[in-house]
Amino acid sequence: MAECIQCGSYTKFNGGLCYGCYKSDDSNEVAVLEEEPRETKTGLSDKDRNYRYNMIKGRIAETLIQELFLSLNYNVFRYGMENTIPGIMDLLKGVRTDVADDIRRMPDFVIQNPNKKAVYFIEVKFRASGEFKLKNLPENYPYQNAFIILVSKKHIKCITVEELIAGKEITPKTKNYLGSRKEFDLDKEVIIDFCQFAVQFFEGV
Repeated sequence: MAECIQCGSYTKFNGGLCYGCYKSDDSNEVAVLEEEPRETKTGLSDKDRNYRYNMIKGRIAETLIQELFLSLNYNVFRYGMENTIPGIMDLLKGVRTDVADDIRRMPDFVIQNPNKKAVYFIEVKFRASGEFKLKNLPENYPYQNAFIILVSKKHIKCITVEELIAGKEITPKTKNYLGSRKEFDLDKEVIIDFCQFAVQFFEGV
């Protein structure tokens, strides 16, 4: 049986004091060392922060193009995976299957020219570099009839998937501006206004 080291009375722990001795002698008070809480990092991880940051830039670019076509009286329908299947983006993180890849590749928009009754797949990309090449397109991209609209800090340019496959590309020096696409018949002055929006939104990127 454990005994108090002062009076010999019963105590719970060997080498300790009974309750009476403990209370009567403050000098023998045992200090309990509390383990300092481990330093925990708050906020987003670097990987998650980068993922969210790029997603926000992409969505700003998408909204810019959506509003551009809406202002020109186009019918604009959000078509990408996050719109067709809400919540799917988080579920597909880390998933590598053919079905998951096909879902990820869905173009961002379907737009319709109300005058020509033509319908187009639109994929919107933001690149601070102002470059887009075939290697930037997902492998085996199934929408070969889609248009890639590239938003940069200075320009809004456009190229088709077929043109990328044929060896063409978007660079800061190429002249493939969105306003030059005959398929869309767009007002170049409106595009200039939206280019100025892009400069404002992405100036510090």
